[in-house]
Amino acid sequence: MDMMSMVSGLLAAQAGNTQMQVAATLLKSNADSEKSTVLTLLGAAQQNTSLANVGAGVGGNLDVTA
Repeated sequence: MDMMSMVSGLLAAQAGNTQMQVAATLLKSNADSEKSTVLTLLGAAQQNTSLANVGAGVGGNLDVTA
């Protein structure tokens, strides 16, 4: 009985280790996705301010209803 409980404990530890590795991989993937989203949003915000050096009236009245 003592040997079986030790084997059972080792198998449970291995299963727990595998679950931790999968969780860490998913967490990193989620963090990378969030980082990409933030960088995309920051890039979009920078593009909106790029009209600061153009002439007066450029981009002021744009009809986007087409």
